[in-house]
Amino acid sequence: MRKEKKRTHRRIAQVIISSLVALAIVGALVFVSWGRDMPVLNPKGTIADQEYTLILITVGLGVLVVVPVFIMLFTIAWRYRASNKKARYEPEFAGHRGFEALWWGIPCVIILALSLITVVATRALDPFKPLESQVKPVKIQVVAMEWKWLFIYPDEGVATLNYVNIPEKTPIDFQITADAPMNSFWIPALAGQIYAMAGMSTQLHVMADSVGTYNGSSANISGEGFADMHFKVNSLSRDDFTKWRNASIYSFNQLTSDSYTKLAAPTKNNPETTYALIDSGLYNEIINKYMSPEGSASSKDENDSSDMSGMNM
Repeated sequence: MRKEKKRTHRRIAQVIISSLVALAIVGALVFVSWGRDMPVLNPKGTIADQEYTLILITVGLGVLVVVPVFIMLFTIAWRYRASNKKARYEPEFAGHRGFEALWWGIPCVIILALSLITVVATRALDPFKPLESQVKPVKIQVVAMEWKWLFIYPDEGVATLNYVNIPEKTPIDFQITADAPMNSFWIPALAGQIYAMAGMSTQLHVMADSVGTYNGSSANISGEGFADMHFKVNSLSRDDFTKWRNASIYSFNQLTSDSYTKLAAPTKNNPETTYALIDSGLYNEIINKYMSPEGSASSKDENDSSDMSGMNM
């Protein structure tokens, strides 16, 4: 009897400790996230809002399986514990067709629903798919460098470093590439991340619902300056965006092929800078230099030498 009591007390203590640990983890998560802005859960754009809805649906369907499973786990463990002499032995339920259909059927239905949702959402949220709007989209070309972001407005004759201005309620066509190791372009409040790769051009269409400032960052580790590779996204009214563009055209800083070569050198903690764009074909030049065997080889040599210098440091 004493051994059984000790076992019972030990199991009760294990349950209590496990529960306290689970509550401590949940409490820590609540404490860390309380009062903080979580852009993924606070969408400010058309695409981000659809992604937020998709997250809620997916989590909700998952909860339908996870929560009952944990409830059954603790219920069965407690009810059929060794010290419970009142528990009934019911082996006939092992192959019960109704119960088998229930705990296999519900997960299968949920997986089928998630599959259909994934197919529909993948087509609807295709980053190459232009947004439907009567407003003319603004084209912005994005270049991921070491360790900074360059934004080129080919139609406006302007370029910016480590910040980007966009007009509100206007489709934005981001064309994205890299002039450095592969990176990932991410504005959590407006859309999901899109990879930036040298010699390739990907797209991302977004639209901000209102005026505001949002954080953008690199979502792919790219070296020692990765942690500081972030930028600001300023959603402006249409009039303010026009005023900014007209003023920026006459910026003292000019972006040409030669000045870009100096800018592309690896640097950290670069300040926000505005340029008057002189070479409107710069984005294509950046991509094309990786298209030829000579360009790819020279780029590889530069990256290798950069890696060696980092190792020597």
